[in-house]
Amino acid sequence: MAVIESLAIQALQMFLVLCLAPLVTGLVRRIKAHLLRRRGPSPFQPYRDLLRLLRKEVVLADNASWLFRVTPYAIFAATWVAAALVPTFATGLQFSWSADLIVVIALLGSARFFLALAGMDIGTSFGGIGASREMMIATLAEPAMIMIVFSVALLAGSTQLSYLAGFMVSVGLRVSLALALIALVMVAIAENGRIPIDNPATHLELTMVHEAMVLEYSGRHLALIELSASLKLVLYISLIGCVFAPWWLAPAGAPAGAYLIGAIVYFIKLLLAAALLAVFETMVAKMRVFRVPDFLGAALMLSLLGALLLFVSRSL
Repeated sequence: MAVIESLAIQALQMFLVLCLAPLVTGLVRRIKAHLLRRRGPSPFQPYRDLLRLLRKEVVLADNASWLFRVTPYAIFAATWVAAALVPTFATGLQFSWSADLIVVIALLGSARFFLALAGMDIGTSFGGIGASREMMIATLAEPAMIMIVFSVALLAGSTQLSYLAGFMVSVGLRVSLALALIALVMVAIAENGRIPIDNPATHLELTMVHEAMVLEYSGRHLALIELSASLKLVLYISLIGCVFAPWWLAPAGAPAGAYLIGAIVYFIKLLLAAALLAVFETMVAKMRVFRVPDFLGAALMLSLLGALLLFVSRSL
């Protein structure tokens, strides 16, 4: 009976992140519009956009290979699995043994790899430019992410997310964790193509990164890619909340009330993260593509400094 209950909660977490992902994207757009004194679209507009795309016919280029057709499904599957592994409102679930930071990074890297290949598959100049820029960002963001994982694992002694959530509750304020948190936020902004790295609301050929690789997609393929982008944003918010703000997460075997409180607190975390992201994107400007290495280099230096501080504090 306990196994069935754990599987049910695991399935609920999987569908929770899937259902809330478009809402978070819609909330960011709505809050940004209000900050710019515009009415803006409804927070539920991404759901309507996804349904509209699902009803449309898929248009493929004559030279599109099987890779171009398979990539949207591979990206969606990898991103959804990675987002579902991160504890949102409960820990110690049925598949918590596989919820590891290294696994999450590997799944996101696989999705990025397939997207870059699909961008180059058609042979358009936009796809090649977007793929090259995406790989440039990845080569700088992934080392920073690995150093963040190393810093957290050095303190907790594990990279398993359920264990990390339980351990971080009892950890006080640390400078090394603050540096790792800032670095993780910078990596999340870059990985999701948000301002100042990229602007998901425009298709300017001189600056776009993610949009350049998906210009040739349509119909259900584009719907899956858009949903994967929203899932990726929710994944990073969940990851930050799980590692650095693991409050009110229900442990395994908790009563139903604890799970309900955890779900409510998780929703509040999503709202707060969406508001902060909207305020940040309103305050800053889009940077030049050639300035992106400086931005991610700062994230790498912060993560390295955090790991160094942990070594120094342990030796004292």
